[in-house]
Amino acid sequence: MSEKRRLSLLGLDGPAILNEARKLLDKRVEQPSRRAFLRRTLTLGGVAMLSGCSLSDDEHVEKALSAVSRFNDRVQGWIFDPNQLAPTYPESMITRPFPFNAYYGIDEVRHVDEESFRLEVTGLVADKRRWRLEELRAMAQTDQVTRHICVEGWSAIGKWGGVPFSSFLKRVGADLGAKYVGFKCADDYYTSIDMPTALHPQTILALTYDGQTLPPEYGFPMKLRMPTKLGYKNPKHIQAIFVTNTYPGGYWEDQGYNWFGGS
Repeated sequence: MSEKRRLSLLGLDGPAILNEARKLLDKRVEQPSRRAFLRRTLTLGGVAMLSGCSLSDDEHVEKALSAVSRFNDRVQGWIFDPNQLAPTYPESMITRPFPFNAYYGIDEVRHVDEESFRLEVTGLVADKRRWRLEELRAMAQTDQVTRHICVEGWSAIGKWGGVPFSSFLKRVGADLGAKYVGFKCADDYYTSIDMPTALHPQTILALTYDGQTLPPEYGFPMKLRMPTKLGYKNPKHIQAIFVTNTYPGGYWEDQGYNWFGGS
């Protein structure tokens, strides 16, 4: 019996499952030839084969879509160009006011004390000392006017300034061949990124917004700004950074969001 027929008998929506899987696979694939190949070759049987699931019930469907999502992460990793820059814009195009966005309301924004703050650095790094904000501000700085793209469907242009993250990782003697860089934040958020994105020239440890000290609602004392990633991959209120070869997951990623999260 075909997968489609079996799903129909079980009351599961086969076309909807395929549609969701196709979206997961090709939404971020820009090359037409790659996108067409994925759409042509993906079938219910293909979803089952990718996931090792029989698609026999809702639980197996969820496992299958999770497997396809992980495959989508790998595809995005394969096609990610560490030398391709995201578009930049003139300051006249900055969105003012820049939208606040978090998994909580603006009245619950975390306020971190600058005097007592120390950035923790652990994992596969040579220098594990804690960093004060003044030490980070003393490093060479850069700024960018780039577009923040939210997974919810909106976008806004802002100006962020700070330390090129690649410079920071080299400064602490990070293993640049490691797979992941993880982040723990003062608002209990956490996420992780791939090392090629961490080393991308536009990935910065942002300390300022629009020329001023990063305000609490935008992530004081620092946020990771990556115009090559969707908004939920850009952590705010960072208090700990670690380098690892063990998959760290993330707040939204552990709830089913794509881990790679490319914009």
